[in-house]
Amino acid sequence: MITFFNANIFDSVTESAIAIDGNKIIALGSDKTILDNYGKVADSYNLNGMTMWPGLIDSHIHLGQLARSLRIVDCETKTLADCLIRVSEHAALHPEFNWIEGHGWNQNEWEDAHFGTAQQLDTVTGDRPAYLTAKSLHAAWANSKALSLAQIDESSKDPEGGVIIRDPAGKPNGILLESAMNLVERIIPKSSPNRIIDDLMIVQQHLWEMGITGIHDYDGPEVFQALQSLKGRDRLNLRIQKNFPISELENLITIGLYSGFGDDLLHTGSIKLFADGALGPQTAAMLEPYENSESRGILLLSRQDLFDIGVKAVKNGWSLTIHAIGDKANHDVLDGLSDLRKFEDSHNIPHLPHRIEHAQLVQPEDQVRFKMLGITASVQPIHCTSDMNNVDKYWGSRASNAYPIRNLLDLKTHVVFGSDAPVESANPFYGIHAAVTRRRQDGTPNPEGWQPSQRITMREAVNAYTINVSTLSGMENRCGKVRPGYYADLIVLPVDPFVIAEQDLYKIKPVLTMVNGQVVYKSSNL
Repeated sequence: MITFFNANIFDSVTESAIAIDGNKIIALGSDKTILDNYGKVADSYNLNGMTMWPGLIDSHIHLGQLARSLRIVDCETKTLADCLIRVSEHAALHPEFNWIEGHGWNQNEWEDAHFGTAQQLDTVTGDRPAYLTAKSLHAAWANSKALSLAQIDESSKDPEGGVIIRDPAGKPNGILLESAMNLVERIIPKSSPNRIIDDLMIVQQHLWEMGITGIHDYDGPEVFQALQSLKGRDRLNLRIQKNFPISELENLITIGLYSGFGDDLLHTGSIKLFADGALGPQTAAMLEPYENSESRGILLLSRQDLFDIGVKAVKNGWSLTIHAIGDKANHDVLDGLSDLRKFEDSHNIPHLPHRIEHAQLVQPEDQVRFKMLGITASVQPIHCTSDMNNVDKYWGSRASNAYPIRNLLDLKTHVVFGSDAPVESANPFYGIHAAVTRRRQDGTPNPEGWQPSQRITMREAVNAYTINVSTLSGMENRCGKVRPGYYADLIVLPVDPFVIAEQDLYKIKPVLTMVNGQVVYKSSNL
């Protein structure tokens, strides 16, 4: 048994102490009440007025890719030259690596917003193949060796849903967009099961230190296998909902899995579809062209496609989770989900918890349809401040409907928050800061924030990382609150986020994290 006392407990007015037995909270009360009843048989922590929150849950994370990103080149640099320096240093430090891999570059942040080229990458990688994914995960930069191994040359055709960018002579220049990335990714040696397990053990610690006690994962089945192995060894200490790519649907149906299979520590989620690309490479699908362009992006999923896939999914107990960024993609996805809801009704299938991921640009007439259709908006507020300059540049006046979190909440939409890590940092306090202030950590663009009418309250931001995500997972009566009967998934913060300056929210670092009644992280400051 464990007790915490002298605490500022989230959403509690009179209680300052908590008792935990096993993996559940069993009592809240005054210091005296809790210590008199449980103190003699418990390990007790005096929090000295520090703040206790429910653990934070990231509703969209790529766990395997995040784990991998911790051991490859960090390409998130201010200039292309700095990125090449990092790649060169990594290549020299790891001669044992057959492939040089990296992640995080964003050409829009570089001088003249130019992509790198295969030839530039060749100068720092030698004869080893190199493959660097963009921050968006919707573009990649390959060197000449990697292009050769993937048999990408002048005669190669663009794959469906993808683009091989070429130089003026028609030769591939090293940049691959959307599905064209698969041409190289399919030949990169896969991590061994043991390597994935080791990586996940490291990334667990990484997430605990940020106050994350649960996630919704968006990587492939190999991560699910590794998670099951960790769980079987009692080494899994994150509460995980595992989503699967559409390519796995037939296999999942064949073996009899469905949404919600498993237990409260590890269970299945939804089937993931892509309706379009991303803002950065201008592959998000648009109703009108990008500013100063004739391009409307790439639509990867039609209304009929979504309906056809959705029928097969819901008939077999699977909900859908759909990536949609541009306003055309969100419009068409909502059309398809409207058709699917009618199918569910006509076949007496309970409405499954379908969700749209990102929802970055949604026109007002479509914003109202989330609530009408019972669709969750799964958004990443850190994308908002990261992308604001690109939104203004590529979407112009349409920015007023970009990341419309305030509007969606006012319309009573079910909204959950995540990070899309490793696209962005998994740190949930970065996300809370972005949602509440609509400002970057350096204070830009101004004290009011970017598109300030879409700012939300602290309480709304916390709910989007806690009880709202728990409700989406069907666990609202046992997860996401500091209440008796709920799981002891808790974090302790050195300051009260509700009283500090909003611009300082991103600086918060938990001093203790507890998952399922176990203290999994404790800083030296506690």
